[in-house]
Amino acid sequence: MSRPKQTILIVDDQPANIHILAEALQANYEVMVATSGSIALELSQRADKLDLVLLDVMMPGIDGYEVCRRLKDSEKTKNIPVVFVTARSESSEEEIGLNLGAVDYISKPYSLPIILARVRNHLEMKRKTDLLESMVSLDGLTGIPNRRRFDEQLDAEWRRAIRSGRPLSLVMLDIDCFKQFNDNYGHGAGDNSLIQVAGCLAACVHRPGDLIARYGGEEFAAILSITESAGARVIAERLVSDVAALSLPHMYSDVADYLTISAGCATIFPVQGMSMETLLQAADVMLYKAKHEGRNRMCHVELGSETTSEFEVILPSGP
Repeated sequence: MSRPKQTILIVDDQPANIHILAEALQANYEVMVATSGSIALELSQRADKLDLVLLDVMMPGIDGYEVCRRLKDSEKTKNIPVVFVTARSESSEEEIGLNLGAVDYISKPYSLPIILARVRNHLEMKRKTDLLESMVSLDGLTGIPNRRRFDEQLDAEWRRAIRSGRPLSLVMLDIDCFKQFNDNYGHGAGDNSLIQVAGCLAACVHRPGDLIARYGGEEFAAILSITESAGARVIAERLVSDVAALSLPHMYSDVADYLTISAGCATIFPVQGMSMETLLQAADVMLYKAKHEGRNRMCHVELGSETTSEFEVILPSGP
């Protein structure tokens, strides 16, 4: 299976320079171009994935140094390698570029084969770095994001919700009677069930900004970005019902003869000065409520208004 093409952004105010580089790179890479610093910054924020920036220094308006500084200051783009390709060849200029966080500094006129070799090397390093980062962020058993990745994403979405004034919802999920499952079917079967449940949950949550993670043990969590109460309840209900629909046998459960989960869901409009723990604790309380009231169900609460409204959905007894 061929690897997906990596994406390069070429930034230069001279179209002829862009043409030379783009023509040489487009056979092996996806190429984006920008003729100004402002356009480059806009594209870098809009792009789904950007692997390398080839950046000129001398441009009208926002110069290359300022573009690099802003890229490194942005959470989304700070890890994208930047290579300066410029007519400024003084060692002092190179020092400035490297101190700003660039990985390389290539002076014009350049040898095309040399610049292609440097681009290839930087992109291969980026690919390895991305692979290592994904391994650190994924749960080793289920292959879905782990607690570390969950914490990072929740913090980012919390800040985003504060900036935008939009709602944020969180679902905490726990497999019902899982100790009895492990005790009677064995830990191997328990691991297989965790893998199947994780895959089922991940299939339900796939919007940008949303995340399903293994929170720990038999616990999972779902971050629902920009999701109001009604939408959060629908998704949380589906998570519970879809796991039940797997019909994984569990003859030792106190709930049903198949594996089930309980869910606690909370929705909030976060504001500056509010603690993220408020949302986590609310979802956890709702999970406890769902467990206390019989399991295989979802309980929801909406926070952040004078009157806190609470909702509960009890699912059918069969899968």
